[in-house]
Amino acid sequence: MSFSRLSEHKVPSAPQTNPLHLALANRVIEYARTQRLPAGHHLTEQSLEQVLGASRSPIRGALAFLAEQGLVETRPPKRGLFLAYDGSELAALEETLPTSDEDQAYLALARDRLDGCLPDVLSEIEAMRRYNLTRERMRRVLTRAANEGWIEQRTSKGWAFLPMIDGPQSCAQSYDLRIVLEPSALQMESFELDLTLLDRMRAEQQELVDGGYETATHAQMVQANANFHEGLARLSGNRFVEQTVMRHNQLRSLLEYRETAADRDRVRRQCVEHLAILDCLASGDRVAAAALLKQHLEKARAGKIAQLSKAARERALASHGQQAHTKNQRNGTNADIGVCE
Repeated sequence: MSFSRLSEHKVPSAPQTNPLHLALANRVIEYARTQRLPAGHHLTEQSLEQVLGASRSPIRGALAFLAEQGLVETRPPKRGLFLAYDGSELAALEETLPTSDEDQAYLALARDRLDGCLPDVLSEIEAMRRYNLTRERMRRVLTRAANEGWIEQRTSKGWAFLPMIDGPQSCAQSYDLRIVLEPSALQMESFELDLTLLDRMRAEQQELVDGGYETATHAQMVQANANFHEGLARLSGNRFVEQTVMRHNQLRSLLEYRETAADRDRVRRQCVEHLAILDCLASGDRVAAAALLKQHLEKARAGKIAQLSKAARERALASHGQQAHTKNQRNGTNADIGVCE
């Protein structure tokens, strides 16, 4: 990933874009990111029809929008459209794309659930009312959340939220699993060193250490971290390890919606630790690499839990203060306290 190259990319405004085309365009970018599609990957309407669960006409509109943004391109004499960037690079450009009402509702749904503002089971009617969307559009938002693995449709009415990394306790449990799984994966019999992947991981981490950490966007730094850990999981040669690490990265990304700024010095220190792990793997010392990875995850666990605990206390104080203020303003009425609205 070249952070300087991405920073030069300017996404033109698109005020007349069809909301459905815009929502599907964002999902195409998300698909390219999660599947790590390379630059030059051929995007066909037929393949995206199966992935997005949409008909070809709106998919065609979404691809046309992405072509206008310079994110997909033609490559004569070949026919069709091709990715202009690697999937990991496109992930850093997601935040520069215009967002549709559905994207905003998706983010609001995640924030509201993380902040404890939603019940364990949410009806479509309640969701439609809360996020001001039609049934069809709200269902697309809920289906997207289901695909990300943090909500599921019940056989009866409603959508049930699944366990999420939504606070200090669940974050600790997630790290506890990763501390057991990720270092062990480096010592599996199925482990195979892919020098091309290793060089790509090293280049991305080194660029951040060499100054990229000062200018990279929050999304770029989050994605670079995910690329590192998912890359190690891929080297294990065990697809279940890779799927588990990817799943936890998806759930961890929901917490990023709360963050307004990144600790850039911490990001640089973590990248230095990443490089040390890669050096051990390159030299063939998987035992040392596993030990360094375990230490790295333990440090990250302590720092993240402290951060989340502090944030939880601050939200509790803010909520208490708002409730007290609302109570004082009631003047004898029975108005509801809409803390999370």
